[in-house]
Amino acid sequence: MTDGQSHILLVDDDESFRYATEMMLRDAGYAVTSAADYRRALDTINGSERIDLLLTDVVMPNRVNGFALARMARMRRMNLHVLYMTAFDIPTHEAEGKILRKPISGEALLTEVRGALAA
Repeated sequence: MTDGQSHILLVDDDESFRYATEMMLRDAGYAVTSAADYRRALDTINGSERIDLLLTDVVMPNRVNGFALARMARMRRMNLHVLYMTAFDIPTHEAEGKILRKPISGEALLTEVRGALAA
């Protein structure tokens, strides 16, 4: 990762969605670390690598959803920007960031990512 390049931690249990999203973000110039679940995401969050944005699915396996992951991440990295993604109708009162509805176009996702990073 270069110094001026924003780093995104992408967390989603859907392998094909995660791969396609990671490639799109990389093509747009972002450094991306991807994780299939909260455990792998926390390994990255607990590491020394800079993370500018957590882009996480809300509904994930192992009883830890994206809202809980974001809370844990912000305990370690207080200024972390967060965007949530979901294909489900879910209560939004736990969200500490914008919730994006899947499926989302690549263009719309990149617009949201740029906005979150600029905030």
